[in-house]
Amino acid sequence: MSNKCAECGKVVSSKQALDRHMRTHTGERDISNKCNQCDLILSTKHALDLHRRTHTGEKPFSCDVCQKAFSQKGSLEIHKRIHSGEKPFSCDVCLQSFSQKGYLDTHKRTHTGEKPFCCDICHKSFSQKGNLDRHMRTHTGKKPFSCHICQSSFSEKWNLQIHTRSHSGEKDICHKCGWCGKILSCKQALQFHTRTHTGEKQFSCDICQKTFATKSSCDRHRITHTGNKLFSCDICRKAFSIKGSLDRHMRTHTGIKPFSCDICLQSFSQETSLHTHLRIHSGEKPFSCDICQKSFSQKGNFQRHMRIHSGEKDLSIKCNQCGLILSSKQALDWHKRTHTGEKPFSCSVCQQSFSVKSSLDRHMRIHSGDKPFCCNVCQKTFSEKGRLKSHRRTHTGEKDISNKCDQCGQILSTKQTLYQHKRTHTGEKPFSCSVCHKSFSNKGNLQRHIRTHLI
Repeated sequence: MSNKCAECGKVVSSKQALDRHMRTHTGERDISNKCNQCDLILSTKHALDLHRRTHTGEKPFSCDVCQKAFSQKGSLEIHKRIHSGEKPFSCDVCLQSFSQKGYLDTHKRTHTGEKPFCCDICHKSFSQKGNLDRHMRTHTGKKPFSCHICQSSFSEKWNLQIHTRSHSGEKDICHKCGWCGKILSCKQALQFHTRTHTGEKQFSCDICQKTFATKSSCDRHRITHTGNKLFSCDICRKAFSIKGSLDRHMRTHTGIKPFSCDICLQSFSQETSLHTHLRIHSGEKPFSCDICQKSFSQKGNFQRHMRIHSGEKDLSIKCNQCGLILSSKQALDWHKRTHTGEKPFSCSVCQQSFSVKSSLDRHMRIHSGDKPFCCNVCQKTFSEKGRLKSHRRTHTGEKDISNKCDQCGQILSTKQTLYQHKRTHTGEKPFSCSVCHKSFSNKGNLQRHIRTHLI
């Protein structure tokens, strides 16, 4: 009985074993079990021998079936169950079996609802430590998986695997979309892509019930409810809940456009914008109207089109100065500048200013002579996409029903002429002369008027 622990009453086989056991109570570590390479002190000599193999790379235990080698005998025994199919650990609730006890412990949490791993930042809990580690990257922006060819980094291993195929050109025919024939890089990418056709959004926010096509999108959205905005812009002090949003925002200051089209070399600040742009070249239009069968390459354009059929108008995007209801919040922000006269985007060549960045981009083509939009019928090129779309109708005779005036039914040739036309109904005159303050419904009339003061 001399080998009995005074703390917990456990009886061990020898005095040496008792000494080792007592260290579990005292926290003491035997200096003789110190690794001479990294100075880590292990609990036993056996643990030290196993640890040293992490430095030497020694793997003395080899599988007889596939020759895979392991540093510990226990790891080999667990591995052999892959070949034998043995699953000795069984759930006493649903009787599902597992090859490792750790897998069983994780599985049991699906029954108990236990989530022992908690995020210190937003307090979201997880049943597995690996899921918590992946979640933490949404806060830290850490991207541990790096491409050895171009050094691009990714937060998830499967994203790196998909990216690697962009260098090899590898595409698996079994990942072909049954709707549009597009071949995706992996099964998961195919599942995400298919949802652009079906509109399926199976992941729901448990706070506001907003739905999302992917779990990662839903997880990022949930963080917005916590109110934690740990990532702040050094230039304008705007704050964000996830680092990725801050990175995208910084490009509005730097002008960096890291995503480039391989076909026409046009660059974009966001990867999603590049994917949308590529549909111009591929002709892909995944958003289709069930009423008139018209298809769209962008979801926003599709949603605006559907309001033509429903007659719906979103009052949250109504201008509080003239009462005009716009198609989107971004369009409302642009429209407000017609009242304030704000023009934050300036040409570096001639200093002409514009209210929206896209207008500046179009203007810059006057200086560069760039005409990136080409008609596939007659090969005529244009500096603006809208002019190409209008030109194509000279070949087809088509009239775009989305440019139909909802008050008198007239169909206009472009979105811009529709906006100008609507002012004949509203009486809006947003362009004012700085000399005599006379107002006009379109900019051209104002410019002609200004000449009367110059004579």
